[in-house]
Amino acid sequence: MGIKSFQGARRRQSNSIQTTPLKVSDYMSTNLITFTPDQTLESVIQALIKHKISGGPVVNKNMELIGIISEGDCIKQISESRYYNMPMQDKTIENYMALNVETIDGNMNIFDAANKFLDAKRRRFPIVENGKLIGLISQKDILKAAMKLKGQNWNK
Repeated sequence: MGIKSFQGARRRQSNSIQTTPLKVSDYMSTNLITFTPDQTLESVIQALIKHKISGGPVVNKNMELIGIISEGDCIKQISESRYYNMPMQDKTIENYMALNVETIDGNMNIFDAANKFLDAKRRRFPIVENGKLIGLISQKDILKAAMKLKGQNWNK
């Protein structure tokens, strides 16, 4: 006669520890509103208002990042056009966008990204991979990530 065990079935231990994503690429926006250098300032302003955004990347036809246009850039041009009494309807953003745009690595930890936002005093950073714009991370995305991670050990 065999010995019966009253322990019941044991649950298998899983070796995979569930971790919360901490990379910029996990929280970046990929459905981007982009602009082209030949767009008029007026059309960009309309898009900023319509989409409730404060700026966006400027790309060429190959989706390569060539600049950033912001509300501030537009406001500066509005002010200058009024001061010099020059209409702005036909002005393209090519001469008003910020060039030499600082990007951020999609593999960067979001806490390092948060520090980069503080140091650079920027509202958004584009993410470029293989020369192409693939995403954008904003200060708001960092806040959303922090709220998802709330209550967890942040020393990962």
